[in-house]
Amino acid sequence: MPDRTFEFARRIVRLCRYLDARPGVSRTLANQLLRSGTSVGANVEEGQASQSGADFISKYSIACKEARETHYWLRLLSATELVESSRIEPLLQESDELIAILTSIIKKLRAKK
Repeated sequence: MPDRTFEFARRIVRLCRYLDARPGVSRTLANQLLRSGTSVGANVEEGQASQSGADFISKYSIACKEARETHYWLRLLSATELVESSRIEPLLQESDELIAILTSIIKKLRAKK
């Protein structure tokens, strides 16, 4: 999971560099996307070093929320045609998959309690 979320963050950074090079609203959205998109992996990384099961669930829950927010920003970029949908679609799919994986992990761990 950490490798996958790192790769996702790398792809988000590349998209944000593209957006940042454009004037106007693209830069503002790039900042939002960059923050949430890189936070997914950062929280998964922190979860890997958690000191308790509750801490692990907390970090993975934050990662899931950030993945959902990232999904929102990607949808908005696509819907407003600031970025070609062909460039956004793979990231949307990956964010969907990350949300599903993180949700599944969190539910399984909560059920064990």
